[in-house]
Amino acid sequence: MTGIQYLTDENGHKTAAVIDLKTHKALWEDIQDVLVSKARKPEKSVALDRTGSTTLDAQSM
Repeated sequence: MTGIQYLTDENGHKTAAVIDLKTHKALWEDIQDVLVSKARKPEKSVALDRTGSTTLDAQSM
């Protein structure tokens, strides 16, 4: 795959990847989304009806 290089250890096992962000911007964005999601997993969830409305009504603009 072009735009991705793998770093290997002395045994030839892949240990890291270098991703060309110009070529694979969408892939990087997906990776970031997964990392943020995993980081937030321990957070307590809040029901939508308990968050309060912060969106603007189209008529109020």
